[in-house]
Order: sequence, then structure tokens, then C-alpha cells
Amino acid sequence: MLDTTRRVATPEGIELTLRLAGPVPRALAWSIDLVIRLGIVALVMMLAAQLGRAGWGVVLIAAFFVEWLLPAWLEASWGGQTPGKKLFGLAVLNDDGTPLRWPGALTRNLLRAVDFLPFLYGIGLAAMLLNRDFKRLGDLAAGTVVVYLAEKPAQRVFPEAQPVTPPYSLSLEEQRAVLELAERASTLTRERLEELAELPAPLVGTLDGSRAAARLIGMANYIAGRK
Repeated sequence: MLDTTRRVATPEGIELTLRLAGPVPRALAWSIDLVIRLGIVALVMMLAAQLGRAGWGVVLIAAFFVEWLLPAWLEASWGGQTPGKKLFGLAVLNDDGTPLRWPGALTRNLLRAVDFLPFLYGIGLAAMLLNRDFKRLGDLAAGTVVVYLAEKPAQRVFPEAQPVTPPYSLSLEEQRAVLELAERASTLTRERLEELAELPAPLVGTLDGSRAAARLIGMANYIAGRK
């Protein structure tokens, strides 16, 4: 299944690009987690066998905890990951890109009982195929998405310049344009850089040439420092 991306704008004015995980990597991660859960239950059964009939009560309690509560606890405390998700570089986040908390983790995991129907996550798979964000019912109820963990982006390198506050609040697109121009400054000829710097008249005013370029690079340093 092809994966896709989703852009989320945070309240701080930072735009995040989330790479959504499709059914295949999620199924592989779930398989790893299932093997681990079965191993834990098998170990409890071996230890509980010494308790006779009372041991079955211990096994049932352990099986409930391992199947329904342990995944939720791991996702809430391990940054949205379980061992299987960690192995495949996946994580669960809230729809707005913020870290998953206990209520959302518990909701999405308890609803696995419905997603599993009629067998092998039939309903969950159908829901993911019908949803552009690959959400199963548990994700829809909890307001969560499963994404690939983004690699740490390389640090932007700009020419040195005194940070300059923009004359007005810039949109995300305008901020991106200023940052990209400053980042490319060292690869452009002086004439081309100055030509491009003069284009955004509302930002540079009557400045021209090298002064306009210096002003935009200063704004880029200000935007990068604020983020």
C-alpha cells in the first residue's frame, strides 16, 4: 500500500509534514508486537502452572493486561511507539502532530476489538483503505494517525547577518520562501541574488541590490532563530 503525506500547521506557525504509514508496515509492526505479547503470556503460564487451578486466574489477568493495556501504556510513555513500531520507525501521534497521551492511546487500543472483526483486522483494514489518512476505527475515535518518524532535518546554513524582524507577520509560504532564498544565497551569483532579493517589495521597501539581499538574509536568520 502506498504511503502519503499530510501537512499540519502548529499554533507556533511551524508547518510539519507527516509521512503516514499504510497498512503493510503497520501489519508488520503489529506482528512483532503480537509475538512479544504471546511470549509474555507463555512465560506467565509457565510460572502460573505451579499455582494449580488458581494459576489460570493469574494467566487471564496477565493476558488481559498484555493484550489491551500494555500496548496503550507503551504508546503513551514511549513517544507513541511499541517495540514493533520502533523496529519499523513508526509512531502514533495526535491528528495535530502533538505527542500521544494516555486517553488517546487507551481509546485506540481498546477499539482494536472492533477493528479485528470479523477476523485479522478485517474492519480495520477496510476503514484504512477508505480513509485518506489510513485510519482504522480506533484512530478515528481517538483522533490519531500512525506516521513514520521523521529524520532529524539537516541544520539550515545561512550567510552571517544580523537578524532582522520582518515588517509584518509572514505566512508559512512567505517564511519558507525567505528561508530558501537565504539557504541558496551561496550558490547564486551576486547579480542573481540581488535580482531575486528585490522582488518582494513589501519586505525590502526601497532597498535595492546588496542591501535588499542583506535584509532578506537577516530576516531568514530571525525566522530560523525563532523556530
